[in-house]
Amino acid sequence: MTKVIFLDAAGTLFDVRGSVGEVYQKLANSFGVAVNSEELNAAFFQSFASASPMAFPGIELAKIPQLEFEWWQTVSAKAFQIAGVYHQFSDFPNFFAQLYAHFATAEPWFVYPDVLPALNKWQQQGIELAVVSNFDSRIYPVLKALNLAEYFTSVTISTEVGAAKPDSQIFTAALQKHNCTAENVLHIGDSFKADYCGAKNAGLNAIWLNRQQEKIDSGKLNLTDFQKVEEFPSLDFI
Repeated sequence: MTKVIFLDAAGTLFDVRGSVGEVYQKLANSFGVAVNSEELNAAFFQSFASASPMAFPGIELAKIPQLEFEWWQTVSAKAFQIAGVYHQFSDFPNFFAQLYAHFATAEPWFVYPDVLPALNKWQQQGIELAVVSNFDSRIYPVLKALNLAEYFTSVTISTEVGAAKPDSQIFTAALQKHNCTAENVLHIGDSFKADYCGAKNAGLNAIWLNRQQEKIDSGKLNLTDFQKVEEFPSLDFI
């Protein structure tokens, strides 16, 4: 019996309006920097994929926001470097400070239409809801701005735990906030590796929210561990 549902954040509950490249481009233009949004979007994901996990083990909580800011500044700067326009900035730190603050508001985000009906349904069923995410501490103002915060009993993020999904440590940390065992918890997220495999390896039940209808090579999966992959295209089917 499911007593608690863990949910990923970005890509599961909400996502960027348009694309990251479009949001970056719009603000960059206001700083006099001309760049193609599609090229910048591709550059961002290249930079993001090459970055180390956003987790800071052994660091006191008070120092984490600054480390998050620096982590994202490095990723952002590299994206503009890959796109070949970093040299156009006269004051990149000032640009980035505004960009970083922008993503702590509701403006660049949208909530998926299947989210509120699902959260209300589960809440009415008496199921506790929690966020487990590799997001940074801006998750708190973002959830509030998107009118989602009230649904969640707890929020667990990689930067505060010191471990990022798929590391089982983040799921263990989230479990400790709820009075139940892993068998009574369902984790739902859009990343096959980080969310589905991570939760399964931590002993939780899991559903892959495959919003983008990605294809996974079944020959590379260890289905003796996971049996049939539980996946749905939206929360409406869960």
